[in-house]
Amino acid sequence: MQDQVDSTRSEQSSKASKPISSRGIKLIAISLASVIVLLDQFIKELLIATLEPQVSYPFLGDVVRLYLTFNEAAAFSIGFGQTWIFAVLAIVASLVVIWYLSKIHTRSWAILAGVALGGIVGNLIDRLTRDGGWGNGLVVDYIQIPFNFAIFNLADVAIVSAAVIIALRVTLGHKLGGESK
Repeated sequence: MQDQVDSTRSEQSSKASKPISSRGIKLIAISLASVIVLLDQFIKELLIATLEPQVSYPFLGDVVRLYLTFNEAAAFSIGFGQTWIFAVLAIVASLVVIWYLSKIHTRSWAILAGVALGGIVGNLIDRLTRDGGWGNGLVVDYIQIPFNFAIFNLADVAIVSAAVIIALRVTLGHKLGGESK
């Protein structure tokens, strides 16, 4: 039984790392990015319509609370008041990820690229369309966790998760983008 479980895990792992077509890579990454952007923007609109800003609401007890706020800085309030710089950086980062899709050879790297791209574009939409004007829009944040941690959103989770996993994989010796065909 254990051999069968190990065999299944090995097959799943090799399937994620197995080279696929360039078109397949782009389809995976763009589809996943689109889902993340749509979900991120839907949640933000829903919470703007239903929550009072600057009020903390229990979501998962006191572990995760909803706290609607509008952020003109980057993560952890870095660069407060410099929203346009982050809009430009997000545009550049999005274009780099899209360009790099042609250099990706495996599903797992396509998934990571899609997650990162979805997060980047989710916050970029806020910076381009929300109060503050084009390039100076405020990012909608709403997830509050204990220990006076920064308030964040789904797009932030996508960006940080992808970045951490990419950094870990590269540190462990995985080739960025996977092995070539």
